[in-house]
Amino acid sequence: MATDVSGRVRAVSLRQVLAGSSRGGPFALIDRLSRQSRGEIIRLGLGPFRPFLVSHPEHLAHVLRGGEENYPRGAAMWKALGRLTGDGIAGQGPRWLASRDILRSALSAKYLHENGEQIAASVAAGVEDLERRLSGDRPVDAGVEMTRMVYRVINPAFFGSRFPQHDCERLGAAIAAALSSLVWRMALPGVPHAVPLPGDRAFRRANRTVDDLLHPVIGAARRGSRDGRDLITALLNGAGADGEPLSDDHVSDDIVALFVAGAQSSSLTLQWLWVVLSEHPEVAGRLREEADEVLGQGPPRPEHARRLTYTQMVLSEVMRVYSMAWAVARVAVADDVIDGVEIPAGSTVVLSPYLTHRLPDVWQRPLEFMPERFAKERVRGRHPLAYLPFGAGRHQCVGQAFVMHEVTLIVACLMNRFEVRALNRPRPRLGMMLEPDRPVGLKLTPRRPRATG
Repeated sequence: MATDVSGRVRAVSLRQVLAGSSRGGPFALIDRLSRQSRGEIIRLGLGPFRPFLVSHPEHLAHVLRGGEENYPRGAAMWKALGRLTGDGIAGQGPRWLASRDILRSALSAKYLHENGEQIAASVAAGVEDLERRLSGDRPVDAGVEMTRMVYRVINPAFFGSRFPQHDCERLGAAIAAALSSLVWRMALPGVPHAVPLPGDRAFRRANRTVDDLLHPVIGAARRGSRDGRDLITALLNGAGADGEPLSDDHVSDDIVALFVAGAQSSSLTLQWLWVVLSEHPEVAGRLREEADEVLGQGPPRPEHARRLTYTQMVLSEVMRVYSMAWAVARVAVADDVIDGVEIPAGSTVVLSPYLTHRLPDVWQRPLEFMPERFAKERVRGRHPLAYLPFGAGRHQCVGQAFVMHEVTLIVACLMNRFEVRALNRPRPRLGMMLEPDRPVGLKLTPRRPRATG
């Protein structure tokens, strides 16, 4: 039974915010609020900026399902992010709707069925490449290797056979650099673009690299045969709200947005997984047993993903504990009332999956890592907005099935081939996503000799 939070708003003053941040930084403050709020709406005093922090599933339903027209993506984070991702799938309005319809169809269950062999082969190739590059007992950087593995899978899915793997990795690195350089613009939305801020020069440099890599590929795809099943082909074969083909800029924006939403979150999920498994060897043991039972000593197959049920439960729990998109901002267009709390027009409303995923009235023992909470019989009785690692409402991630399929096969293949041990236990850091505060070192020991010939 959820606590009655109707009509209650907890005010957190600027002094309390600063004091909380001084004791462990912003993450410590958010963590403290997650334990104290119990689903109440919180109003943060940040000087003239006083956002509402919303976490209870019923309140999220009001914003994301009942009143989404009143809460568009108009906050500072979206305006800054739009400089990188445009106003297609990461935006709103007619351009967003056109992109959503194209990509929802392109990434459907039919897509996974038709491209399952390619995805499985990409995972196997990524694991083979990693094993070839292992050097004795030298540890590897989980961030580098998991990102490389993810790019290995998404390259053919996004680009077909048009893009060399090293260019895909260069593109991903440039997008990550551009994204991290936008932090100051998000923090200081009122500063005109004519006034330079830290990160501006890095953003322009990274964005030029993105354009230099993507636009030639899009142009070549537009001129060539368009009968492939990759995402660039789907976007070029689609149409905008005006019925005309999407422009090169629109296609580029959508590919960049998918990199941000899909590639980075997949890599971070895998990085946090290895940290969790070092703390829970019994979970690691069950994962390994399932991987061995399903994969045997052969390569991953498309049909393996649906049989890896415990692996999917573990990944779901990782995404609950480490909510990559830890906060998402919306702006109220008109005055509103959320469960008795008045929300004036123009207010920023911050939806926090991180807080939602830790509410003790929604989740039993929320600070414990318990994959069993994602068993089918337990999921059925849960509030539909108690768990939202991929968002919810009209802007829910169109690629969530692809992401889960991809990371499930990656984890099973790695567990089947290696003993994997995280060498350190970083703490979460609030960046654009919930990131480790230092690189995760991994020790990978092959479980059997690598096949040659």
